[in-house]
Amino acid sequence: MVSVIVPTYNRTSYLKLTLDSIASQTYSPVEIIVVDDGSLGKDNAELCANYNNLKYIRVENSGGPAAPRNTGLRNANGAFISLVDDDDIWLPHKLEKQVAILEENPDFSLVHGPCQLIDENGELKDTIIGRPGSLDVKHGDVSGRMTGNWTLMMPTPLLRASLLKKVGFFNEIIPPALEDREFWTRCSFHGKFYYLDEPLALYRKHANNISTQNKNYVNAPLFLFEMICKKQQEGIIDDAKFKALRQNLVNMQITQMSLDRSTAIRNLWKIHLFWCFNARHLSHFVRKVASV
Repeated sequence: MVSVIVPTYNRTSYLKLTLDSIASQTYSPVEIIVVDDGSLGKDNAELCANYNNLKYIRVENSGGPAAPRNTGLRNANGAFISLVDDDDIWLPHKLEKQVAILEENPDFSLVHGPCQLIDENGELKDTIIGRPGSLDVKHGDVSGRMTGNWTLMMPTPLLRASLLKKVGFFNEIIPPALEDREFWTRCSFHGKFYYLDEPLALYRKHANNISTQNKNYVNAPLFLFEMICKKQQEGIIDDAKFKALRQNLVNMQITQMSLDRSTAIRNLWKIHLFWCFNARHLSHFVRKVASV
């Protein structure tokens, strides 16, 4: 069985489209867990009552998707788990294709892929997001390539419940729009990723996307750095890999100086006290300062 977690907040019209796409999946059995993060009124509850195998849970508003996602994960019973936000849509064969991949490849813990973009009205755009230039970049043991460079598209991954037991839940302390990147990067240290180069989900781009409110992104490298420090302490990554990943995060932090120069510079010293003694990083920093 697949457990599908859907956090939602005040988007009943979009939520209906998301739930319809889950209900239309060619794979079964599926349990749907909708976690309402304190939406106003009863519209979401009334909508959810129209679907089979759906559990509706209402919680107090947390201000972001991490807490409702964790509530859903704690209530999940499936051997496989997938998450989808309340404004995205799945194509009908999404789960069927992904479950088959994991069943045929027991050494992989997660399968993911790119998304096709849709606008606020649901119209398809000629844009595929999340597709790498070289497909092997996002396939296999990606822990060394992922940290500080890219993340997974939220509506695409299907993961084994056994991976969640190793990784834990979403970090609820991290600001919204950063917690998913930290979670998926953390997953990369505990299992191999299977990249399926086929858009099986539609990512809706609109004015209220959390991802468009990116002022918090400047702190993403620092949160990722704190995470790899823990993985080093746990013995998950050795010293050589830790140093390489830290260099990735220094580069990421420099790249994000345009978001908030003073915060980015402060974070650089926290990530690596001697970052400026690396000629490549220093050159990158100088070019970035000149362009901001």
